[in-house]
Formats: sequence, C-alpha cells, structure tokens
Amino acid sequence: MDTKRIVIKNRENPADEELFEAARILKEGGLVAFPTETVYGLGGNALDGDAARRIYEAKGRPSDNPLIAHISSMEELAPLVSRIPEAGQILAEKFWPGPLTMIFPKSDQVPLSTTGGLDTVAVRMPDDPVAQKLIRLAGVPVAAPSANTSGRPSPTTADHVWQDLNGKIEMIVDGGPVGIGVESTIVDVTGPVPVILRPGFITQEMLDELFGHVEMDPAITGPMKEGIHPKAPGMKYRHYAPKGQLTLVELTEKTVKALYTPGSSLYSQVSRIMADRGRSWGLDPESFYMAWQVNRLAEEKEKEGCRVGVICTEETRDVYTAAVKRSIGRRSSADSVAHNLYAVLREFDDLGVDYIFSESFARDHLGQAIMNRLSKAAGYQICRV
Repeated sequence: MDTKRIVIKNRENPADEELFEAARILKEGGLVAFPTETVYGLGGNALDGDAARRIYEAKGRPSDNPLIAHISSMEELAPLVSRIPEAGQILAEKFWPGPLTMIFPKSDQVPLSTTGGLDTVAVRMPDDPVAQKLIRLAGVPVAAPSANTSGRPSPTTADHVWQDLNGKIEMIVDGGPVGIGVESTIVDVTGPVPVILRPGFITQEMLDELFGHVEMDPAITGPMKEGIHPKAPGMKYRHYAPKGQLTLVELTEKTVKALYTPGSSLYSQVSRIMADRGRSWGLDPESFYMAWQVNRLAEEKEKEGCRVGVICTEETRDVYTAAVKRSIGRRSSADSVAHNLYAVLREFDDLGVDYIFSESFARDHLGQAIMNRLSKAAGYQICRV
C-alpha cells in the first residue's frame, strides 16, 4: 500500500480542502494518522468494526486493548453512550475540548471491536484544530490510538508515524510537532467515584480539586495483574518502550533525607565529591546525587563494551561523562520533559544504544504522567538508591 502524506500549511486554521481527502478515507473505512494536542493518532471510523480491526492490524495491537473514540462536539457524544454520568458532564464542561478521555457505558452503536470487547467506551474531544476539523468533516467518531507500532514510543511528529506505519495505512496528515507530548488523562466515570486509569496533562490534583477525591487504578504504579481485561489503553501491556533496555534511577525517601542531614555519612560523602570536582554546577544535593548514580551505572555498562545512552536534564547534562547523553528538558519544567520524552526515546533507537539509564522525576502533578510512561517504557525496571 502507498501511504500518502499531506502537509497542513496552517496548523491553527487548516483549510477544509486540505482535509477533504482524509475525511473521505475515514468515511470509507480507511485509516488516517493525524495530529492531536497530545500525540499523533491513527484514525479509523469508530462505528465500523472492520476499520477498528484494521487499526489493530496496522499497529500490531492486542485486540483486548480498547480504542478511544474521538469527537468534535458534545452533540456527537450522545449516540456513543447509553448514559452520561454526572461526573462525566462535570468533566466535559471543565476540560473538553482537551487532553481528557472518559470511560462511559457504551451504546449499541459502538462495535465491540472498538471497545476491546467491553461494554464501556472511551471518548475524547481533542483540542487541536486539525483533529477537530478532520473529525467534523468525516462526520463519524474517529477511533484513534497512538499512530505507532504497538509497544514503541508514541509519535509526536509525522516523521515518527512514517517510520512505523508507512505502507500500512492510507494517509498521514502532517501538522508538525504536537504540543503536549504525552497521551490524554483517562478517567472512568461509570462508578460512584471517578477513577484515573492513565495519568496525563489533566492531573490528579486538578481532579481532586474538582471532586474532593478521585481514585487511582493500581495499574498506574505497577504492572496489571494477569487475567484482568484493561478498561483503557496503556494499562496492561508494555508501552512506549525503546529498543535498548531502559532503567530508571530513583532516590528513596531515606536517601533524600540523608542528603539534607548534616553529619550523615551520605551528606559528607556527597559534599566531599562535589568539593573534589571543584564545582556543583549549581545543583542541589538531590539532583547531583541522582546524576552521579546514573553516571556510575552508565560507566559500568560502557566498560563492558556496551553502547549506553543517558537521559538527563538541562540542569544536569554537564555532570555526565557518558558519550551518548540527551537532555529530556528542564527539571524545573515538567511541560518540557513531557514534550520531549518520546522523541528522546526514539532518538536512542536511531542511535542503536543497548542500554539507557534515566533520571527520575517527582511523582506529582504532570510528573505522575511522566513517571508512568517512563516506568512502563522500562518494564518497571527501577534502580532505587
């Protein structure tokens, strides 16, 4: 199959005629990759069971991993769901259009091939002018998981989509780099209390402020138990993974406390190391010690003859001696880290590294989503020091 690629001239105000062909392909059961504010999605008609099956086939995606139906207006929600719970209405008014997916009881119109066999349906209204216009012109809800080979880092540019899906789908709509860089927050609103199934740009703190309390699914912080059917994408299977073995380095609470306790052996050790090197690079002891540990692990693998990559930050990059190091953004800006995360993982694939060692980040606010993606990419291989 020849995959056509079209380039949108004005991302903020795309012309209808630029998207007519893509909309026609979707109406006729074909597949189109397109940008959203989070990552690029692989779109197919959410009401067409055959189109949904083609999405699974193109991605190599397990068929029990549900797809998300994308809409362009609230009027398009009602035909997809059997009811709209109060929490869903509140969230839609607050965060739609935007990077939020909700799990609703599904209507009979939505085929089980779209929902992964579940009686619930995941729905999102993206806040991206290209996505909005394409869905409206297609006249159908668009099922759109990330436009990548299943398990690989999600695509944040059209080039990433081309690498994975060229020859497997009809069209790629190139709208340039995405804004956010990590997938939408997913919230299940079918029960008495909203439950976060996947963290994202809409954070737990934002939702707690709205409802007083929301619950977190255990699959966010660890592997899902065998035999459980995932209610949303990104819960059960290894996702976002580079080809090299990724290991996260995370400091324990005990270590962090010792780093700031004068008189402790670790406090004295780190102070001495920073003094011996003649500079601290303006880092606090916590950031320096994490970088030092990442560097140590990377050097050990390099001595074994392995090609090693290091994921650092703008603040710590000068600490590292590893030959292949890439900054993921500024530690002081979680937005920049989220935006660059998948691009950095894909770059290490291009560089052919065998092992990757990464700094970890705070697990609150947007950091919760960043650590969720990094942990899954690492297969939960975390070195706690």
